[in-house]
Amino acid sequence: MNNAVARALIIKPKLILADEPTGNLNSIQGEEIMVYSTQLNREGIMIIQATHSEKNAGYSGRIINLLYGTIIDQ
Repeated sequence: MNNAVARALIIKPKLILADEPTGNLNSIQGEEIMVYSTQLNREGIMIIQATHSEKNAGYSGRIINLLYGTIIDQ
């Protein structure tokens, strides 16, 4: 787990806002973060993620696509 994630979790949040959470990670670390975030969500933590990665979006229970600030499908 990277330091940013550890710092975010120490206060036991009910909501995590993640902007490109795997952006600066290698593929193995990115996969670990996505699997861990899925586990956290199952434990009751809501995670809202902004991503350009369709693979990462696939971990979500709901995907909202935006185009120039407008919702284009859900």
